Amino acid sequence: MAMNGRGVLVTGGATGIGLAVVDWFRARGGRVAAGYFEEAHRERAAGGRDGVLWLRADLRREEEIAALVERACADLREIDVLVNCASLTGASSLSPFLDCTAQFIDDMIGTNLRGTVLVSQSAARAMVKAGRGGAIVHVASVGALAAQEHASIYCATKAALVALGKAMALELAPHGIRVNCVSPGDIHTQASGDVDGGLRAGGATRRYSRHTPLGRRGRPEEIAAAIGWLASDEASFVTGANLVADGGFLSY
Repeated sequence: MAMNGRGVLVTGGATGIGLAVVDWFRARGGRVAAGYFEEAHRERAAGGRDGVLWLRADLRREEEIAALVERACADLREIDVLVNCASLTGASSLSPFLDCTAQFIDDMIGTNLRGTVLVSQSAARAMVKAGRGGAIVHVASVGALAAQEHASIYCATKAALVALGKAMALELAPHGIRVNCVSPGDIHTQASGDVDGGLRAGGATRRYSRHTPLGRRGRPEEIAAAIGWLASDEASFVTGANLVADGGFLSY
């Protein structure tokens, strides 16, 4: 699944699944631009990753999204692949439904959904202009397909990404642009490390918790491999799909 110098933009590329995606494409010859929000995350991620173009952007702000995609296009020459990993997730995405503030809702929707829409629009326009086709992958969640306690807004944004991916796939197919989603299960990242603690602290009953049949948490690089496959020529006839990578989490 060689990338052969293709230009790849990864939002949320300094942590967790996003950082694993950056590494996956770098290892296969991709030219990678990685969006990030927290400077401390970028500083930790940049070590030993020569050649990655690190671009700070707050995906709640249209002007920063426009600058992100413009700079990525200029430095990479073109964007062949967009991976939308940026998301408020883990403990920061938890709140009992009755306690969700307007600011919490705005931040969740602004980052997880609206930001993804705007980045995708901008990158897809660049792909259409270049006339080379391309691939877009949204990182959704098993929360798009099954409710999770204290994660109502998070689940809503991830379900919206799956629907968005299908609709984008229809409209962008004539331009040779494939659009797919990956829905990870319980993945071991820094952001998700204390989800259980956050749920307990918030008073969640935990009656609705699932267990992963494979008996372990997933690794970010396993999700990166699924994303990479969808973006590669090996998946050239796959568009409008949602690949669930959850170790059997939703199988019962």
